[in-house]
Amino acid sequence: MPLSGIRVIDLGRHLAGPTAAMWLGDLGADVIKIENPGKGEDARSSGPPFFNGESAFFLAANRNKRSLALDLKRPEGQAIFRKLAATADVVVENFRPGVMEALEIGYETVAETNPGIIYCSISGFGKDGPYASRPGLDQIIQGVSGLMSITGFEGGEPTRVGIPIADLLTGLFGAYGVLAAMQARERTGRGQRVETSLLESMVGALAFQATRYLNGGDVPPPAGNHHPINAPYGVFRTKDGYVTIGGTGDKRWPLLCKTIGAPELLEDERFTTNGGRYANRLELANLISAKLQAKSSADWEEILNDAGVPCGPILGVDEALDHPQVRHREMVVEIEHPTAGLLHLLGLPVKLSATPGAVREAPPVLGQHSVEILDEIGIGADEARRLTEAGIVGVWERSA
Repeated sequence: MPLSGIRVIDLGRHLAGPTAAMWLGDLGADVIKIENPGKGEDARSSGPPFFNGESAFFLAANRNKRSLALDLKRPEGQAIFRKLAATADVVVENFRPGVMEALEIGYETVAETNPGIIYCSISGFGKDGPYASRPGLDQIIQGVSGLMSITGFEGGEPTRVGIPIADLLTGLFGAYGVLAAMQARERTGRGQRVETSLLESMVGALAFQATRYLNGGDVPPPAGNHHPINAPYGVFRTKDGYVTIGGTGDKRWPLLCKTIGAPELLEDERFTTNGGRYANRLELANLISAKLQAKSSADWEEILNDAGVPCGPILGVDEALDHPQVRHREMVVEIEHPTAGLLHLLGLPVKLSATPGAVREAPPVLGQHSVEILDEIGIGADEARRLTEAGIVGVWERSA
């Protein structure tokens, strides 16, 4: 696998940090997840739903990891972390700025004995600045970043995205930064600190909506279900539901009109240019939807795509995960979990032809690998037993 031989220490909590570490684990890295003995990280208790005591929220972001339950608030636990970090390539953490330094396991401390370490720090608002100390939860950042102001419909309430998009994108940007730092280390021999935050990730993802405003455009309004620049490109009613259609451009627009039996729209001066179609997009959507009442969503999906006009259904999550293309591309996989039994997890969205990643390991039970990880850094069974009895290390014991 691309990252075989790379060791990652995952100190992440909740979603952004664990997601970044998971992407690296998917590509073959040995990811060691460090959690508090006794209860583990907070995501283990997030829910419902739970599957035989395992949180769906935790399961979603922690595959391909080993679990070491270690108390980092105690000096012995910190010493074990530093010993482990000396063997690692990457550390990922998403505590508030300053917490790692207070525990004496921050970047500068780790880099003293391991100058090649790549230390990825993820926060809500960034490590410095007037908001650095504030907690940055996903929906808070969706609001502060401007995302909620352009999601939903004009005149309606600000609307959050249906997934924790700030957490997930920040995890992706964190992994992206780690991979870039690993490439730089190949040239320089030295690691470095990698920083990202939920705020920077979401502002960076505003893309053309930000660019249009920064260069003299109006403040973008809520986009609704129609594209904020091109038309017709959005959601349209059919006889039995809704479809999305992308009928934009000089080629697709005439094809759309011909295929739905609306050649008169081509002669309507309101719609002769993309600018006109965009300015009158809601009126145009109603006219197109009127034509679509003649057939079902499934019919139009087939007819329009055959004609060269992109069209797709609007599926529920259940339907999407059972879609033949989703299944064909192995975006749903099965794996056995020590306590939850057979799990269905999402597959890898990136495929490499020569060195593919894989879902190799189910999300770990708390402390499942503590003894073997301690052994790998020279802490034998007797010392591991003492640490366990002292509550510094937690160990999972499989029930009969």
